[in-house]
Amino acid sequence: MKSFLNRFGSESLKDVVFGANDGIVTTFAVVAGVAGASLSPFVILALGFANLIADGFSMATGNYLGTQSEARLYKREHERESHIFDLPGHKGEREAAGILEGKGFTPDDASALSKIITKNKNFFLDFVISNRTGITETTTGDAIRGGIVIFFAFIFAGAIPLTPYIIFSGSSMQSTFIWASIFTGIALFAVGAARTYFSDESWWRGGLGMFFAGGSAAAISFGIGALARLIANGVV
Repeated sequence: MKSFLNRFGSESLKDVVFGANDGIVTTFAVVAGVAGASLSPFVILALGFANLIADGFSMATGNYLGTQSEARLYKREHERESHIFDLPGHKGEREAAGILEGKGFTPDDASALSKIITKNKNFFLDFVISNRTGITETTTGDAIRGGIVIFFAFIFAGAIPLTPYIIFSGSSMQSTFIWASIFTGIALFAVGAARTYFSDESWWRGGLGMFFAGGSAAAISFGIGALARLIANGVV
């Protein structure tokens, strides 16, 4: 189980955290903004779920297209470098040595290592491309997986701030919003704490960091909604 989680985490942790955090924050921002404007629970649910589906799909497709673009860039660079590598007198050792020196190796060590690196063409190409462009080899499968993970993380986590408006539908607007804030705070802390499972950061520090980041965004949205209500009522 541990090995599965580690493998899944290394491949999808960023997508899960990104999708879940953005889902919670953006949906609660809608909730806070509408609540600040003193609109009805129906409006909150309608706007919340519409935003949830639309933004979730947008994020998923955006991640897919971005990952696919990186894959195409890597493939193009790989083909170009492969062609150059096969030319007579290719300066592969010099290029690899320059990268290694930039990472702190002495000229002698960099020269020795570059001779070994250039003996393996595929490794040399991966080494040069990743250091030059900052991207690694990805596939269409990676792009699809990332998009799916982000979509479902966004949907499931983003629905949390809306849940109190379904469970406590008969309660007052104020008490329901308090429950939505509590649900959202717990969810933000849980996502922040969970991501530290794969890092050395303490769970409470990760949880508090995400809690305050999301809470700040919600506070801004609530303030904007309240200001809009005051303007609409002619107070400001």
